[in-house]
Amino acid sequence: MDEFIFATNNQNKVREIEKIFQNVRIVSLAEAGIDVDVEETGSTFEENALIKAREIFKLTRRPTLSDDSGLMVDALGGRPGIYSARYAGVHGDSAANNKKLLGEMENVQNRKAHFVSAVAFVCEGEELVVTGRTEGEILREECGDAGFGFDPLFYSYDLRKSFGCATMDEKNSVSHRARAFNKMKELLKEKNIIS
Repeated sequence: MDEFIFATNNQNKVREIEKIFQNVRIVSLAEAGIDVDVEETGSTFEENALIKAREIFKLTRRPTLSDDSGLMVDALGGRPGIYSARYAGVHGDSAANNKKLLGEMENVQNRKAHFVSAVAFVCEGEELVVTGRTEGEILREECGDAGFGFDPLFYSYDLRKSFGCATMDEKNSVSHRARAFNKMKELLKEKNIIS
């Protein structure tokens, strides 16, 4: 297989994944001419990734990758979790999400957090799910303007800087999404789905 639909319209994610799946063409929903908003009704990242991948595969009958990821903050009991993209109410409003998180963490000493990504792959007769994780903590103010989402607030223990200050290659070397997609790539190779 040399082409996968990636169940996203987030071009930042597409660029990250293209660097991992170098021999596979990654096609976003927009590029595939699909205008659908799959409702994520799962209670875990894994469930939501599978829901999206199954739905897009059902529409296209083409091999489909999907991810669901988010930030889990220890002091907030794992929030924002599966609601990360719409934490402040509007889906994808990073500025509002970051402002809300900083407000909730204002007087909190334990700032430990981790990003989680679940990646699903669905094609005829095959459903696979893997997860990746990266550890860090929440900064007291935004640092850097690279990346997207909570990246400027997340201090990576691996990189010793915020994801907002990291290059795409640096982030891809340690990020939850990159770890999950690399695991998926190895699994797809083991199953001879890709070379």
